[in-house]
Amino acid sequence: MSVRITTLIENSPGEHHALHAEHGLSFFIEKDDHKFLFDTGQSGKIIENAAQLRVDLTSLDYVVLSHGHYDHSGGLQALTTITKDFKLILGQGFFDKKYGCKKNSSEYLGNNFDKQFLANQKITHQFVYKNITELIPNVYVITGFPRIHEDEVINQRFKILKNGSFEADPFNDEILLVIDTTEGLIVLLGCSHPGMKNMLDFTSKQINRPIYAVLGGTHLVEANENSLENSMNYLKKNSMKVIGVSHCTGKLAMDQLAVSDERYFHNHTGSSLFVA
Repeated sequence: MSVRITTLIENSPGEHHALHAEHGLSFFIEKDDHKFLFDTGQSGKIIENAAQLRVDLTSLDYVVLSHGHYDHSGGLQALTTITKDFKLILGQGFFDKKYGCKKNSSEYLGNNFDKQFLANQKITHQFVYKNITELIPNVYVITGFPRIHEDEVINQRFKILKNGSFEADPFNDEILLVIDTTEGLIVLLGCSHPGMKNMLDFTSKQINRPIYAVLGGTHLVEANENSLENSMNYLKKNSMKVIGVSHCTGKLAMDQLAVSDERYFHNHTGSSLFVA
């Protein structure tokens, strides 16, 4: 039942200075005899980092992509140069054309590959349609998060281009990965665009087990003062034992956690979490 989670890439470097850091996220998960990759960062640098960390990416069972933004899916093309023998798991709407819009300008923020690329590479993929999908015993993908916490509002700059016009991106494609361990649930978040509290509450409800650890991005970097305070109080009251949030969590939130919560660690490039 052992689980080891290694952060292959994240925005910030750690003590291992030979590793690349970049704005993005990628976790390598080993559970018993199974291997998963949750997100791929924005580039092929995860392959070099994996080699430095003695991580074998050529025998993956699953690759799970949290949502269709470049900093979470951009490394997939490079990954296919060393292995194609895995099943790719995606949320519905993953291939929507995602943009960031400000005033009269827009920037493409989506994936650097499409369905045709997967077909050409003979990559087996599936979309998740149910709220909870079990990949192997005690490893789940969860999606379809109810928007319960009213303060968790998606920034209106995130858009989808459909039929020649922009519309708000609801991030219905966002999925998370959760591993049920002897200590409780380990929840891996990509960016938490639907809201960190919404996602964690729904995960607990779906599996009916306490959360032991949460790793990944919470997108508190764009939270207003009230929402940030609510989120800090939410984490403070939660019984989880490990808080390893980073990436899009933002410096302000991470600084507050570092000072006020002994359960927090900055989950940077090269960090690992092990549960026996």
